[in-house]
Amino acid sequence: MSGARTTYMRAEIAEQPEALRATIGALLPRTDEAAALARGTRQVLLIARGTSDNAAVYGSYLIQARAGRLATLAAPSIATAYRSRMDLSGVLAVALSQSGRTEEIVQTLAWARDCGARALAITNGAGSPLEQAAEVAFVTQAGTERAVPATKTFTTQLAALAVLAIALGADVDPGELRGVPDEIEALLARPTDTEPLVSELAADDGVVVSGRGLAYAAALELALKLTEACYLHAIGLSYADLLHGPIAVVDRRTPAILLAADSGPTLDGTVDLARRVTGAGARAYGIGGGDRLAAACTRALPGPRLPEWLAPMGLIVPGQLLTEALARKLGLDPDRPRGLSKVTQTA
Repeated sequence: MSGARTTYMRAEIAEQPEALRATIGALLPRTDEAAALARGTRQVLLIARGTSDNAAVYGSYLIQARAGRLATLAAPSIATAYRSRMDLSGVLAVALSQSGRTEEIVQTLAWARDCGARALAITNGAGSPLEQAAEVAFVTQAGTERAVPATKTFTTQLAALAVLAIALGADVDPGELRGVPDEIEALLARPTDTEPLVSELAADDGVVVSGRGLAYAAALELALKLTEACYLHAIGLSYADLLHGPIAVVDRRTPAILLAADSGPTLDGTVDLARRVTGAGARAYGIGGGDRLAAACTRALPGPRLPEWLAPMGLIVPGQLLTEALARKLGLDPDRPRGLSKVTQTA
């Protein structure tokens, strides 16, 4: 593929500040509505697949860490394949689908309601079947996304989950959420040289992408992007899981990309992991983590200047830029990965 034209993916990465601004502006005034829906519930069940599932990981950590509610990821197969019945009274079921047309997610939300759960949808598809299946719908304002790899629909889902956490009583400052679009705009405007990383990754067999806590969601999403757009064997892992054995795969041909906010309880461990990787003769690439992570890594890309609870919305942006540039370096079209379409249906 020629590197001359601007890909849809690159254009949509640049559209994220405005998409976030519109989404936060539309959804933040609706916290009372979501709080009323959740009244009487005790825990949150997050229903999603693919990129939306990675967003749900962020929601799970944020709601548990800052709102004090148990929040777990659903297994849609329990509803659609096994057709099991269970008591979901006291549960807020939250279904995420960018299109709102993934049948498995729509069916699982309907199943959750039938089992006694309250139902909220997060989708970019206004008027979609998922919106119609929910009692309350948070419709993100990302606009049309033409590249198959999700960019702005992912970050706007994170914003919607941040609004939900606020509605559930999270101990956070909503004003900080309003500042996210400006910071991502500034991040995109700052010089970011991905070429050294791109040149090295282009010769690699695979890569391990790792983060912990809230940053784990961004690590999973970056691994997915590298897999689907660059056909790279990318594994997304919490660094706690990585240290339990899979770190053996990190070597001279398989580097680690490590993501972290500039502050928070998981930064020290991420810095220690970077030192362990480089000490073993492998490469560690940092995204975010401030000067401490950059100093411990072989190379690093600057991350967002955001508090930890919002950092994943910015941490994924350098990863998106890296993915798009690597795909072009490999002669691939990041807009149209082979074998993929914008809406994936599973039995």
